Amino acid sequence: MSDAWLVVGLGNPGAEYERTRHNVGQMVLAELAGRASASFKRHRSGARVAEVRLGTGPGGVPGPRAVLAAPTSYMNVSGGPVAGLAKYYDVPLEQLVVVHDELDVPFGAVRLKRGGGEGGHNGLRSVSKSLGGKDYARVRVGVGRPPGRQDPADFVLREFSTVERRDLPFLLGDAADAVELLTLQGLEAAQQRFHSPS
Repeated sequence: MSDAWLVVGLGNPGAEYERTRHNVGQMVLAELAGRASASFKRHRSGARVAEVRLGTGPGGVPGPRAVLAAPTSYMNVSGGPVAGLAKYYDVPLEQLVVVHDELDVPFGAVRLKRGGGEGGHNGLRSVSKSLGGKDYARVRVGVGRPPGRQDPADFVLREFSTVERRDLPFLLGDAADAVELLTLQGLEAAQQRFHSPS
């Protein structure tokens, strides 16, 4: 069994989706890869991957090994590539982190959990089905609820507003910090930091 983590950023392929709310998971992966000066390469599983060290542990020791993975399939069929990568890298469910957009978390906030339901998120549903289990960690990146009566499915496929774009780098930084803290110190430590009122 591998000692590496598999960190998956959910999203849709193609330039038209690149800057949409639904792709915020892949934006977080880009932030993590940038911190490690790593670049993504195509993998036969149907994803782009980058092998990195996540963060810095006590005494300046490099953090744990991780495979950052962005499926190149559409969101609702993300599970196949994720299951393929987990098998290829021999990563158990407990060392899988899925980073995704979350309507039930306010824009600008980050929440973490392990297991539980998918809350209508088709990407998570596909991942859980393909893996045959739900007991993996999720880093939930808040995009907030759509205004008025706008359809949530339409809302997540739109780009962030002008006001949100100003704060987006801070949100991506927080979510990347959450992934690093989760892998370095565990879920509870990450929850204490990101779930506490600031």
